[in-house]
Amino acid sequence: MGPHPAVAAIRLAVRRVLHDILSAHTQPPTGEQPLVLVACSGGADSMALASALAFEAPKLGIRAGGITVDHGLQPGSDSRAEDVVLRLTALGLRPVESVAVHVGRTGGPEAAARDARYAALDAAAERHGAAGVLLGHTRDDQAETVLLGLARGSGIRSLSGMAAVSGAAGRYRRPFLQLDRQTARKACLVQHLPVWDDPHNTDPAYTRSRLRHEGLPALEKALGKGVVEALARTAQLSRDDADALDTWAQQAAASVRDTAGLLECAKLYALPPAVRRRILRRAAIEAGAPAGALFARHIEEVDRLITGWRGQGEINLPGKVVAQRQGGRLVIRQG
Repeated sequence: MGPHPAVAAIRLAVRRVLHDILSAHTQPPTGEQPLVLVACSGGADSMALASALAFEAPKLGIRAGGITVDHGLQPGSDSRAEDVVLRLTALGLRPVESVAVHVGRTGGPEAAARDARYAALDAAAERHGAAGVLLGHTRDDQAETVLLGLARGSGIRSLSGMAAVSGAAGRYRRPFLQLDRQTARKACLVQHLPVWDDPHNTDPAYTRSRLRHEGLPALEKALGKGVVEALARTAQLSRDDADALDTWAQQAAASVRDTAGLLECAKLYALPPAVRRRILRRAAIEAGAPAGALFARHIEEVDRLITGWRGQGEINLPGKVVAQRQGGRLVIRQG
């Protein structure tokens, strides 16, 4: 008798990702087996992922390890992190470690925690020479991310949600983006895996929590079942479109500059708005504007120097960058 359907589904998803990592991995001269880490909070999604990695990795000649990040945002978080280490070790993962981080305030509590977490995961991957880091984001997480992007009005790239592969050299992999949250929880249940439910996930003080427990259920009540699946499809379609527009903008960028490398307003004006704004955003980032602080409203203001020129002055952008129209040229520089 085979494994429970939920267990089979998560193992298949992990197996496919491990094959992809192997195909992209360059074997070191020492012949050492590649290492794949799982980022595990102790919740159902990441515990199901850790279990599947522990089962599938040895069959493919891959070492499996784990890391849990202690954000220090709740009493007893260090004890819970130690408990996760014990659970991962019991699954047979090696190496396993807990990393404590300091969560700042930039961008709000959720964004600050995310930034601290990924910085810790990046450092762990470098420290251990990991070929990949698996993340337990599900289709439900993807749907929530799309809705959050829609609410911010951030454009098609924001609607594309989370990528299946992201990070430096494709470090981060998300095997569960096509699986729902209940599948992961069921897999833990039938395997008798203990899970920890983070109280922040039900705390209405957090935007994603309100969306998960109030927003999405309201949408499903109004529109019927299938909203989560439709939003996940929207993410993939939006990602395909955004990737195509990014490529177009990258190819067009050189053609809108003069011999001195300055952006020519007339040539920019002739481009479709979606392509032109991508070029402007890239130019602002290259001038020193932090990507995370550069919002659509900033780019729209710069765009008006081209499409709605009325002799206005320079535009101030994050990172002490200014944009100014000078004699038919757009100059974006440090102020």
